[in-house]
Amino acid sequence: MPRLARLLLTNDDGIDAPGLAVLERVAATLSHEVWVVAPAQDQSGTSHAITLHAPLRLARLGERRFAVMGTPGDCAVMAMRHLMREAPPDLVLSGVNRGANLGIDTVFSGTVGAAMTGMMLGVPSIALSQAFTDPNAVRWDTAERHAGAVIERLLPLVAGMPACLNVNFPDTPPDLAGPLTLTRQGVGSVQGIEVDSRSDLRGGSYHWLHFRRGPRDNPPDAESVGIARGRITVTPLGFERTDDALLAVMAATTGANLPE
Repeated sequence: MPRLARLLLTNDDGIDAPGLAVLERVAATLSHEVWVVAPAQDQSGTSHAITLHAPLRLARLGERRFAVMGTPGDCAVMAMRHLMREAPPDLVLSGVNRGANLGIDTVFSGTVGAAMTGMMLGVPSIALSQAFTDPNAVRWDTAERHAGAVIERLLPLVAGMPACLNVNFPDTPPDLAGPLTLTRQGVGSVQGIEVDSRSDLRGGSYHWLHFRRGPRDNPPDAESVGIARGRITVTPLGFERTDDALLAVMAATTGANLPE
């Protein structure tokens, strides 16, 4: 694949995240002009959110490297509609996220949200995430070994069109990862969201939200199934989220047309 004119990198783990450093090294092999516009702080779980009720502050950290006091979606917009407005990127890369984004996770993921925003703005975008079992031993070398080849293989399929691809790397050594496998989203492993309430040293209460995870029924071509088999998965995503099965039931129940 010819080297790209310019790339935009972002993430949701923050400008100093190790996964972003991995992606920067990969991007340097794909383009001579790499822009990094990432959140100043961890923005995991912010999905597609953009900031509409507060000003955005931008800090220049180096040549073509910026931190935004905002969400991953804010970063994508600031990059493509402000910093790179006169020369937009050929491709948006978001990640590499610390942890897989599978199934329902993709609804909440800021990593995926940034890539979806890139798609909305007309640029092909790829979200990249590294699965892990031990949070203290994330296999960044797996993502770093394979990301470049994965991007080179996928980009010709979506070049020049608004598209969003969700790529996940398995929690396996680099030599055992793969092959690249086309998947659908599925439901993943999220069973619900819980509230963990605690008290601070002054007797005040505070709360943590966390996902409850466990086995779910997923089709054999779902992302989570592919990752469990050690494959590198890629799922094309879109904004259309209509439940066709429920729509058919509603249409039949109401005589094919909803009441006006």
